[in-house]
Amino acid sequence: MSSARNPSMTARLQGFGTTIFAEMTALAQRHQAVNLGQGFPDFEGPPSIRDAAIEAIRAGRNQYSRSSGIPELTTAIAAHQQRRYGLEYDPDTEITVCHGATETIASTLQALLDVGDEVVMFEPVYDSYLATVAMAGAVPRVVTLRSPAFDYDPAALEAAITPKTRVLLLNSPHNPTGKVFSRVELEHVATLCREHDLIAVTDEVYEHLVYEGEHVPLATLPGMRERTVTISSAGKTFSFTGWKVGWACAPAELTSAVRTAHQFVTFCSGAPFQLAVAQALALPDSYFDELRADYRVRRDRLCAGLAEVGFTVLRPAGTYFICVDIRPLGFSNDMDLCRRLPEAVGVAAIPNSAFYVNKEAGRHLVRFAFCKTDAVLDEGIARLRANIGALGGAQR
Repeated sequence: MSSARNPSMTARLQGFGTTIFAEMTALAQRHQAVNLGQGFPDFEGPPSIRDAAIEAIRAGRNQYSRSSGIPELTTAIAAHQQRRYGLEYDPDTEITVCHGATETIASTLQALLDVGDEVVMFEPVYDSYLATVAMAGAVPRVVTLRSPAFDYDPAALEAAITPKTRVLLLNSPHNPTGKVFSRVELEHVATLCREHDLIAVTDEVYEHLVYEGEHVPLATLPGMRERTVTISSAGKTFSFTGWKVGWACAPAELTSAVRTAHQFVTFCSGAPFQLAVAQALALPDSYFDELRADYRVRRDRLCAGLAEVGFTVLRPAGTYFICVDIRPLGFSNDMDLCRRLPEAVGVAAIPNSAFYVNKEAGRHLVRFAFCKTDAVLDEGIARLRANIGALGGAQR
């Protein structure tokens, strides 16, 4: 994000300029680099789901939907939560469909936070979280996930909670680290939420992309369903990121709050895409198993290539991102390296410090995305292998 002051912008958003994704994608396009930075697949999702959206458009399902989501989709989300996790939600009063997970998170935090409230979250933190908290007039309190394992200090999390804390915001599987929070860690988080009467907001968009361990929704732990807003979306699971269909599952009182904000932000998501996602969520378990297996192969392919070049690879347990430590190649500034990679090497990546409040904690890390075809991954690896020496690496 740019830190330049914009005199036309509210004080709450000062320092929030162009995202790091826009900057690195622009560099990739300018230098015709292989874009292993921004996290979107370069392949299509299931043809049957794409065709379902086309059919819905042709059938005239093109007007505003019910603000909380079409019944077909809220029913499908409820069935998915019950089938996968044993969580029961009423599709009419406890599920809200929004315009992607980003809007779902924004509407949720706008609904739950007053000016001066505090939000505890783990850094590195997905960049929209900080901006959304700022727009609500609230205050972030970050706890650092420490490389290479990206664990956290339980005492630091406990100390971050104050009488002003209203929400604990958790992302698991975690972007950008690929960490999947363990059941022990989640039980600690749940204990603190219960003890301090906190609302938990969980971003679980990578729920079906877990390669080691298991995805445990926080809401499944004792005493947590009634205080948790569980957020997910279709983009990562079905490879249609441009459709922007996300949702929140929460008890009725919290759902009412989310809906109140959501109706004044986007009102509703695209109706024909909602119909297609309803069908997608009903795909057999074999689809989700094959998705995970395919991504595991992609992960291992890129991990091997990055290790061969000389990076220390921090193998992710989930998501479709790999973090690497750049110091073995003589670099110490992730931003400098990522700004030079597209032109000098022909590959784009994301500097992890963009996700940290404490920039120095992430300065030695860079994120690569493996949600790409084998041909694109192989080309990126080949370019790194052939050209990484052109960067020098003399303690930058």
